[in-house]
Amino acid sequence: MTRRTDVVVIGGGQAGLAAGYHLRRLGIEYVILDAEAAPGGAWQHAWDSLRLFSPAQYSSLPGRLMSARPGEAHPDAAHVVDYLADYEKRYELPVHHGTRVDSVHRDGPGLRVETDSGSWTARAVIGATGTWTRPFLPAVPGGRDFRGRRLHTAQYRSPSEFTGQRVIVVGGGNSGAQIAADLAFAGVDLVWVTRRPPRYLADDIDGRALFDAATARRRALDEGRTDTGGVASLGDIVAVPPVRAARDAGLLGVRPMFTRLTTTGVEWADGTRTEADAIVWCTGFRPALAPFAPLRLRGTRGRIAMDGTRAVDEPRLHLLGHGDWTGPASATLIGVGRPARDAAREIAGLLRA
Repeated sequence: MTRRTDVVVIGGGQAGLAAGYHLRRLGIEYVILDAEAAPGGAWQHAWDSLRLFSPAQYSSLPGRLMSARPGEAHPDAAHVVDYLADYEKRYELPVHHGTRVDSVHRDGPGLRVETDSGSWTARAVIGATGTWTRPFLPAVPGGRDFRGRRLHTAQYRSPSEFTGQRVIVVGGGNSGAQIAADLAFAGVDLVWVTRRPPRYLADDIDGRALFDAATARRRALDEGRTDTGGVASLGDIVAVPPVRAARDAGLLGVRPMFTRLTTTGVEWADGTRTEADAIVWCTGFRPALAPFAPLRLRGTRGRIAMDGTRAVDEPRLHLLGHGDWTGPASATLIGVGRPARDAAREIAGLLRA
């Protein structure tokens, strides 16, 4: 059976819900197809101690502030899941949970979305598929030799599963710092490895400042002015309270990147070796774009050429939530609202044409 609507939004996490909010305000008929069985997007799979970069009031989607909880300066992942579930319910967003999208195809004047429960046709599609399902693991010499446990940020949950073990954490970004701090405070034998010395942002900088920096950079580039450097010019790690405490307690010593894996651990360029029971790769994610492969939009570097949120070679497709590539800070709660609004307005114009 094929169902019809004006817009199909793929993904029911924060980007998909923000898109739904703005489509609803414009009176556009749409559905949100989400592979997750319950509300909350990727946040429901995050590690237990994960903290947002910003206080609740600066971590909100359009139309509804995230409430703060007593004694919680920076909300945890469970708080975000509750907020997203409430947001979805409050605005009666038509989310079809447990619906996996397999592919998107051109179909005459519209696009056809194939799912594991049938097809949809729409005049436009918003891809809010995020990155969580595409963890990036770098190729390292000896990778197949290591006999210990290898996991990515996406699989890490809590330090309790590493009691009595030596764990190497790889990555100098926010995930690496937060997970390293989590393990260090739990007394796990930690080795933190980064490609360059950790660059902490000033302790008073939070997600709101990062959003402002990303927005200023995008504006400068659009106006042909000098690149401000954006968030990268400020540093790599937001010193949320647990990271700050671990750093100040001297628990976050760091070693340079190793050159290869061995059967029992890692080896550095000078021949020094360290054994390990597990390695946690905090090495980032890639955009989850597999459903759009039939549209053949990717260029030589694997990216889809974009004009704002709109795919240059397929104006019926918009992408949200993939970072500055699809809007300044659009992978954040506070940042996704503006590009979601822009996408909804462009689609409204397309539907009127």
